[in-house]
Amino acid sequence: MRALIQRVSHASVTVADETIGEIGTGLLILVCAMEGDDSARSAALAAKISKLRIFADDAGKMNLSLLDTGGAALIVSQFTLAADTSRGNRPGFSAAAKPDLGRALYEQFVGDMDALGIPTATGSFGADMAVNLTNDGPITIWMDV
Repeated sequence: MRALIQRVSHASVTVADETIGEIGTGLLILVCAMEGDDSARSAALAAKISKLRIFADDAGKMNLSLLDTGGAALIVSQFTLAADTSRGNRPGFSAAAKPDLGRALYEQFVGDMDALGIPTATGSFGADMAVNLTNDGPITIWMDV
């Protein structure tokens, strides 16, 4: 699975002019299930993200994780993270999981994060979404598991 993680002070996702997910301090996680991914990879990605030490401690150093801070996660499905731009000018997305598997693994990932005790909000799988965020830092990390 692949994720783009952004530390945020606020993030929200809107579908058809309705806010369907919103968090304060925490992580905006854009996530993509890739061909060959399974529930074990989803669990591994959730565990790694939840323990990623990218929040400042009292000394201002990045030593705290999402679990340490009690922050939330806004999780948005993003198949375009699988883009292959190696040929021509139009990206290909054949490395992304097929929609049924992609949806199942997206929902699994949300459940995995929730099971770790992280408050979660979500987008809507396959919907045309508007994501609004205030990137804190900015801290943006690409992760493959």
